This record gives sequence, structure tokens and C-alpha cells, in this order.
Amino acid sequence: MSFSAVVVAAGEGLRAGPGEPKAWRQLGGRPIVRWSVEGLLAAGAREVVVVVARDRLPHADEALIGLEGWKAVTGGKTRAESVQAGLAAITAHRTQPVLIHDAARPFVSSAHVARLLAALDLADGAIPTLPVPDTLKRGDGLVDETVSRDGLWRAQTPQAFRSGKLKAAYRRWPAGEEPTDDASVVERAGGHVAMVPGDPMLMKLTYPEDFLMAEQLAAGRRIVRMGQGIDAHRFGPGDVVWLCGIRIQHDLGLVGHSDADCGLHALTDAVLGAIADGDIGEHFPPSDPQWKGASSDRFLTHAVSRVAARGGRILNADVTLICERPKIRPHRDAMRARIAELLGLPADRVSVKATTTEGMGFTGREEGLMAQAVVAVETPL
Repeated sequence: MSFSAVVVAAGEGLRAGPGEPKAWRQLGGRPIVRWSVEGLLAAGAREVVVVVARDRLPHADEALIGLEGWKAVTGGKTRAESVQAGLAAITAHRTQPVLIHDAARPFVSSAHVARLLAALDLADGAIPTLPVPDTLKRGDGLVDETVSRDGLWRAQTPQAFRSGKLKAAYRRWPAGEEPTDDASVVERAGGHVAMVPGDPMLMKLTYPEDFLMAEQLAAGRRIVRMGQGIDAHRFGPGDVVWLCGIRIQHDLGLVGHSDADCGLHALTDAVLGAIADGDIGEHFPPSDPQWKGASSDRFLTHAVSRVAARGGRILNADVTLICERPKIRPHRDAMRARIAELLGLPADRVSVKATTTEGMGFTGREEGLMAQAVVAVETPL
């Protein structure tokens, strides 16, 4: 079933301790808000509206780079105002489902969404719930009474509603009163809200210790993939070669359709190979005149964006240049710095090495040079 989603990410999250608002903190190398948006898009959302604080609007593009089907809007002073801002931005018809989700619950999945959408066949809304496991006490310093847990449930998000029902319920909500969740708004308007099985994985990150637990859970939902790239170019007329993004004076040039930077070409292939996304020739065919003389850093940044679009990140890179000349050592630090900049990595995660073939083969005869690259990429399972 097609659905829209609103992800609420406008709060400050003061209980999470010092630092950035919790929706924008890193979890497993990705902003927490990205986890929630990715999860809803993967579950089939036709559109996701991300509600953010005004000063966070410029950060949304960076946090959600590579993802399609989302847009950001400015939230209000309260959660209810933010939800209504998100509802105003969705394009769903009044009978279509809309899911409201807290960005701070990063582990939403297709299974969670499917249960909620199925429950909407017989109700105005649906929420994931978990039974209360602990004994409940009422009091202030001293226990006044023990409260029965019978019939008590913990409500989670996402919460699902028919778009028109939720919008109408919010219009009827008393001004100045803050609801604890969206289901309570529909309930007060006379709507029927179904309960579906919740999931401990839908934990809300609230306190500092929650983030430590979430990091352990996130680690089990990601894998490290390796990629290898190899490239070679022959020498030809010229007085400059480009290697690993650095211009080097030489008595010959390198022949190629682009700038013939075989270091960045090998690295681009390694990045694409790590995510099984073809090779540089498929993405930038040498038969296409637009790439004639192109700077190879464009190829590498494209490959990096493909990793980001899959929710991945590059962990490190290792490049080996095989040639008799030019000498690489004087340029190695500059090469490492340029590659680190292109990959978005600290320089200590980038290695550039050089070797010769002791006069053997085409590199030994100085007919050309060769590069090999290996990268490690972390992606969601």
C-alpha cells in the first residue's frame, strides 16, 4: 500500500546530554535522522517529509545526500506544531495512509510498516505497542501505591493514520494543550486506534546511555565490503602527468580520453567495485565526448556519492602507483591530502605507495604506468 511519512526531527533532545540535537548525531557513521528516512523509503514510502528546526535546514541535504523522495520543512515550537507542518507538506489524498515517526527511533523497518498499514483496514489509526514489563509505582519520594500493569502498553512510532482523519483531528485539538503522541489526538476526536505488536528495536534514543546501546545494535546491521581497482595509461607527447589528483611536471604526458589520472581511475573502480556498481567505463564511457579531457576527480566524487546513496561510507583507501618515473615520493603527501579531501576522510586513512618493476614489462620500459587501489566501504546489510 502506498503511503506518505512525516519524520519529526526538530527537537533539541536536551535529555540526551551535551552536543548536537540527537536526530543529527552520528550512529554507525550516519546521522540518526538518515536511519529513519532510509528505513521508511526502503519500506515503500512514496514521499517523506522531514521536519527540522530552521537552523538545520542547510544540514538536511548533507545528512540525506543521495536519497530521493524526501523534502525538508521547518518545524514549530512544539512537537504537535512540527507534525502539523509536516502534514501540510505531504501530497497524500485524505484517504491515503500517512505515518508519523520520531527521527530518534532509527531502526524502523518494512515489517513494522507492513503491520501498521494492514491494521488501517479496520481502524482510523494504528500504533506499535509493547506491554509494560516493570512494576509500576505511584508516589513522590515515597510510594503511595502500586499500580496494576493490566491493560497498560508502551506506545512507539511510527504511528499510522488516514491522512484526512489525522489532519481533521489536529484541527479539533485544543489550543495550548500538547498531546503526548498523535494517536491521542485521533482518540480525542472519536477515532479508533488499533494496536499492533511493537518491537524493542524501535527504541527511542533519549538518554546518553541509549546511544551506547544503539551503536552496538547498529554495528550488527552493517557490513564491510572491499573493492579493488586497476588502471594503466601509456606515455605520449606532453610535459605534465596527473596522478592521484596532483599535477606533476614530466617530460612526457599520459594518453587518455580524460586527464588519464590512473591513480584516481583505479580508486574510482575500487569504490564502485565495493558496492557492486559496475566500473568507471559504464558510468563515464570513453566514447562520450563530454568526458574528453575531464578532470578525474569528477569520476571519484561520483563514485563516493553512489556509496552515500546506499547509506554507506568509505573507511579507508590504499593506492599503489607502479612506474619508474616520475618519482612519487616528493608528491605523496599532496596526493594523500587530495584523495582524503575527495573521499571525505582524514589523511591517516589514505595510503599512497609507489613501486617499480625493476625494469621489466611496459612500466619497466617506461612505456606507461599503472595503478592499483583497494578501498573498504561500510554499508547497511
